[in-house]
Amino acid sequence: MSNENQQSIIGADVEIIGTIKSTGSIRLDGKLEGELLCGGNAILGKEAEIKGNITATSVSIEGKINGNILAKDKIEMKATATVNGDIKARRLAVEDGVTFVGRSEVNPNASAQPTPPSAPQPPQQGAPQK
Repeated sequence: MSNENQQSIIGADVEIIGTIKSTGSIRLDGKLEGELLCGGNAILGKEAEIKGNITATSVSIEGKINGNILAKDKIEMKATATVNGDIKARRLAVEDGVTFVGRSEVNPNASAQPTPPSAPQPPQQGAPQK
């Protein structure tokens, strides 16, 4: 039996502290304090509250996220979404009304890979001093 068509559902009355890993798709309507690693699509409902990073093929957001999002394909932010963190994907869709505070990297020609944190650049020599 293939996991491609299976979807796990985490209800609004569920609160999880830790990492969730799934090879299939997940619909999360509850609270998660930790990481979500999803081999399929992640659907985060209106009641979803996540404090942690998300990695999935595609991510659809209606709830609140405090963390970074890495999607191999698409990130879709619905009107009720609140995202505080950086996002990276091949495609991005944002509805009117979204709250998004962070950096975005959208490149349809590249595969989404985690980017290491950039180190502060040293001042250039010969640059005029103020």
